[in-house]
Amino acid sequence: MTVVLCPGQGAQKVGMGRDLADRFPAARATFERIDAALGVPLTRLMWEGPEDELTLTHNAQPAILAHSAAVLAVVGTQLGDVAAGAGHSLGEYSAWVAAGALTAEAAATLVRKRGELMLDAGAKRPGTMAAVLGLPTAEVEAACAEASEGEEVAVAANLNAPDQTVISGDPAAVMRASEGCKARGAKRVLPLKVSGAFHSPLMRDAVAGLADALSAAQFKTGRFPVFANATAGAVQQPDDARRLLAEQLTAPVRWVGCMQAIAVAHPDARYVEVGPGAVLGGLLKRIVPGAECTSLGTADDVERFLA
Repeated sequence: MTVVLCPGQGAQKVGMGRDLADRFPAARATFERIDAALGVPLTRLMWEGPEDELTLTHNAQPAILAHSAAVLAVVGTQLGDVAAGAGHSLGEYSAWVAAGALTAEAAATLVRKRGELMLDAGAKRPGTMAAVLGLPTAEVEAACAEASEGEEVAVAANLNAPDQTVISGDPAAVMRASEGCKARGAKRVLPLKVSGAFHSPLMRDAVAGLADALSAAQFKTGRFPVFANATAGAVQQPDDARRLLAEQLTAPVRWVGCMQAIAVAHPDARYVEVGPGAVLGGLLKRIVPGAECTSLGTADDVERFLA
C-alpha cells in the first residue's frame, strides 16, 4: 500500500526534470502538454533558467507541478495500491493529479493562475515569511499572537514538523514574532525570500479569483483520498476539494496533521515522494518515526524504483 507525497514551492532549481524528459518519453510528453496548455515555454525556463525568473511564484509553482506530473506519468502504474495522497501547499494540486481528479494540464493552468493571484496579493499588501527551527509549534503560535497588533498580523503558516514552523504576515509583525520566538528558545529564525505572506490573511485578495478558476476546472472524484492542507482531513469529492484549495491560500499548511492522520489510517503504508528534492521525506521521518519514504526526483531515482 502506497501513499504519494508531492512537494511544494522552494524545491525548484534550474535543470529540474530535464533528465526525465531525456530518458522517458512519457515524461517528455507530459512536459510538452503542459507547455502547450500554458502557452509559454515553461520547460525552457525549467531547464535553462535564469534562476531568478524560475523562482518567481507564478513560474515556480507550475514548474514543480510539471516535474511531479512527469514522474507520475512514468511510475504511475508501478505505484501499486495507492491508499492516499498529500501535497505541501501547491503540491496538493499535484496530489490531485496523482489521484486522477485533475489532468496535469488543468492542474498546471490552475497553479499558474494561483501564482499570479498570490503575486498580485503580495504586491497589494506586502508581507514576508520566516522559518522557525527548534521551537514547538504552540510556542511559535503564542509568539505570533503576541506580535500581532492592530492591522499588523503574524501567523503560523506552515506547520512542517513538530519543531519547524514557518511564520507569515506583515513585515513588522513577523519581525516581532521572530524576536519572540528567539526569546522562547528557537535555535534559528531564518527570513525567507518570498513575494508575499503566503498562507496568511494577507492572501485574502487572491481567494475569489482562485475559487472562480477552480470552479471552472474539470475536476473528477479522486481514485483515492487526498489529505487537505487546510484541515488535515481526507477529501475525495470535487466540491470539497475546490473549497479547501481556495481556503488553503489563507489557512495554515497543517503538514504535521496530514502526516499523522495518514499514519493512523494507513500504518503499514510505504511513502513515495514524486517531484524535485526530498524535503517531504525528511519531514516525514521527524513526524512519523520509522516511516520509510522513497524520493523520486531524478531519472536515476525513477530507474532504480522501476527496477
